[in-house]
Amino acid sequence: MESHNNLHQMKAADEVTKKKKSSRRSLIVNKLSCFRSSDHGYPTLDEIDGNGNVDMKSASADTNLHTPTHLIVMVNGLIGSAHNWRYAAKQFLKTHPQDLIVHCSERNSSLLTFNGVDVMGNRLANEVTSVIKRHPGLQKISFIGHSLGGLVARYAIAKLYTQDSTKLACQENGDSTTDASNKQCSEHISSGRIAGLVPINFITVATPHLGTGGHRQVPMFGGSNTVEKVAHHISWVLGRTGRHLFLTDKAQGQPPLLLQMVKDCEDLKFFSALQSFKRHVVYANAHFDHIVGWSTSSIRHRNELPQRKHLLRSGKYPHILKGETTNTIKQEGSMKSQVNSFKTARASMEEAMIRGLTKISWERIDVSFKGSKQRYFAHNTIQVNTPWMNSDGADIIQHIVDNFRL
Repeated sequence: MESHNNLHQMKAADEVTKKKKSSRRSLIVNKLSCFRSSDHGYPTLDEIDGNGNVDMKSASADTNLHTPTHLIVMVNGLIGSAHNWRYAAKQFLKTHPQDLIVHCSERNSSLLTFNGVDVMGNRLANEVTSVIKRHPGLQKISFIGHSLGGLVARYAIAKLYTQDSTKLACQENGDSTTDASNKQCSEHISSGRIAGLVPINFITVATPHLGTGGHRQVPMFGGSNTVEKVAHHISWVLGRTGRHLFLTDKAQGQPPLLLQMVKDCEDLKFFSALQSFKRHVVYANAHFDHIVGWSTSSIRHRNELPQRKHLLRSGKYPHILKGETTNTIKQEGSMKSQVNSFKTARASMEEAMIRGLTKISWERIDVSFKGSKQRYFAHNTIQVNTPWMNSDGADIIQHIVDNFRL
């Protein structure tokens, strides 16, 4: 009888264990199901135009009662596509269903990303204009760019800002076709707007703002000066984009494009356009991003980067680092450390870009996937590029959403 009772207890214990395992599996499946689904756990209405561009709205929002007034433009990186931002777009619409329209840019995808920052920026500017025409109730605009997409967004906003300013100048000076009037129309009068909308947030994620030509700006090169020189000479492999990123483009005797993009030029007001946004944010990988270095994505000198050991993880956002974010060191010191002409040339351009961009106040958010199984894909994980593969970056997206200014 005793052995029979023991057998019964063992069977009962096995059943409990099986139920617990089944319950755990069910929780894991439910957690991951939103990543597998194209809805990512939140239904949206996707409006597709003739060019394949997708505008996303919340399926739960009653647009008859409340028309969204804020447009978010999300821009993909090198060899990317609009789909890379789909998970993030869903999270924005889940949190702000009544307020937002999210447009994941489609015009610069796949091999088209080799065409150059300027060509891609012009395409994006035209794309944004077409989106705004489809939604006349829009009042505000924000941009979020991943990697190369952040640079493309900077070029596009300059194009849109300058167009707005030119229109304003012409309106104030009348529509006369006299030479004098045409000269007046060419004068820059600031509208403070981007494509007619009020600019709010400009956010980049792992973007090489200083290019990839500087020392240690591409971690996969291992800091080797020889390897960086080789990459410098073969940057043409990535087309015009490669020449822009490695600062080897010098069209018609002009400085490299990224160097031009830190100030207002005669044709495009790069600095004024960027400055017009109320908020500027850079998210940067402090570890394991083999594509874009920490300093170029956070717009800092390498000797200004905080020591990693002094940075702590945030409780709510486990991959966000908090602590000392600036360790100011005189700029002259970083220049004296350069010992050869190749490094000196790179450092000089890097210095000019940092000086220009930091005239604007930036929120710097440092990120680390140290300890994560997805750490070696940090460049894509920070964006949740492919949700089933980069799911650990979900807290970064949530941080962007939670701190977004409407």
